[in-house]
Amino acid sequence: MRAEGVRAGYRGTDVVHDASVRLAAGRVTALIGPNGSGKSTLLRTMAALHPATAGRLVLDGDTAVRDLAPRDLARRLTLLSQARPTPGGVTVREVVEYGRHPYRPRWGPGDEEGPEVVRRVMEMTGVTALAARPVDSLSGGQLQRVWLASCLAQDTPVLLLDEPTTFLDLRYQVELLDIVRDLADEHGIAVGLVLHDLDQAAAVADDVVLLVDGRVAAAGPPAEVMTADLLSAAYGIDVDVHHDPVSGLVHTRPRARHHSRLSRLQHPHHP
Repeated sequence: MRAEGVRAGYRGTDVVHDASVRLAAGRVTALIGPNGSGKSTLLRTMAALHPATAGRLVLDGDTAVRDLAPRDLARRLTLLSQARPTPGGVTVREVVEYGRHPYRPRWGPGDEEGPEVVRRVMEMTGVTALAARPVDSLSGGQLQRVWLASCLAQDTPVLLLDEPTTFLDLRYQVELLDIVRDLADEHGIAVGLVLHDLDQAAAVADDVVLLVDGRVAAAGPPAEVMTADLLSAAYGIDVDVHHDPVSGLVHTRPRARHHSRLSRLQHPHHP
């Protein structure tokens, strides 16, 4: 999928300016940047849930997103948004089965592949044992995995995730990002996701897009984009960056100002 020169905003004011992003099959692309930089707006625009005021969104080589009927688009692209309502009176399996809606005929039976797809994605996301549980009885981490399974049940080649690790404890963050990596590596899915945690982005992504004030400030492999100079300028605070000598992964750390509360906590006896 490609976003080419996309602009988007609210009430006549653009918050995303001429942004271009490419999501490739079998690769994970992370959108990073400070709050208000336009990450979620850009992702929702790519999912056709927010209108673009300029630019182009293209799937499968040269198919314009705007030319696709909603059902056709839902077979090619899905989005796991930040917040979804928790339905009452339905089970985990029923929520996962919602993802098969684009493949079901309006009337009569259909979607012969549906049961096997639902079984596979529930196993992939680790929610099989929860199949009969009411979704309103689940923890936040469990519910996030159920919604991810529902998105995967759409069986699309493009998956968009908006801050999927928010509000999850460390275990579920790691498990969810492992699933994301497997989707790209083993299933060839093009994944685009918004992340606030820079180290998570560096660990899971093949490519990183740094947004600042709604514009793409840099794009490329984590080691090229996540430099001390670029991150410090983007976030308005000194950021130290080092590369793990064993894994080669990028690690970041904000440098506390001399008189900040964090500095006093780290150095309680400093005047």
